[in-house]
Amino acid sequence: MGTTQPIRRSEQIESLKEFFLCKGEVRNYALITLGINTALRISDLLGLKWKNVWNCSENCFRKYLIIKESKTQKEKIIYLNRACIDALQTLREKTGDFIDGEQYLFQSRVGYNRHISRNRAWALIKEAWNDLGYEGNISCHSLRKTFGYHAWKNGVSPAIIMDIYNHSSMEITKRYLAIEQDDRDQVYRSMVL
Repeated sequence: MGTTQPIRRSEQIESLKEFFLCKGEVRNYALITLGINTALRISDLLGLKWKNVWNCSENCFRKYLIIKESKTQKEKIIYLNRACIDALQTLREKTGDFIDGEQYLFQSRVGYNRHISRNRAWALIKEAWNDLGYEGNISCHSLRKTFGYHAWKNGVSPAIIMDIYNHSSMEITKRYLAIEQDDRDQVYRSMVL
């Protein structure tokens, strides 16, 4: 069993999101979209409630997601980009107009106001990945790693990525970026001096 990898290709990300949308599984689509775009750990992602993303008094989505990370106990402020808002709007339309702020975003079908379990989230992601015919070791943590990998590929400084992840060392961040030979080759090809 290898290390969990980020989703490297943009078309694989889109296929994974589309997989759930086509099946009408809006909750799972929103889970993937928010996971990739917020870089949250799965425990923090599953713990999100509507009040974290929806301003009930102004009847609109919040601009920022503000949480206390369960692992580090640090406050995290995350800008909710267009992909997040679109996924949340799709989820809201499926959920209905009335949103109880205390309801979890990623509701389990078992029990009242319970979020899906980490194991269920892992199974959903793994099954979809396999059904799409993709190879590689994918898990819930791949969503978090995907954010960093694509940020890095788009020129974001590793120091900023390290800060976003709340990592204590660059070594940890480097493992998350999952730099492989093709990434090194691309640098050598582009550096024509």
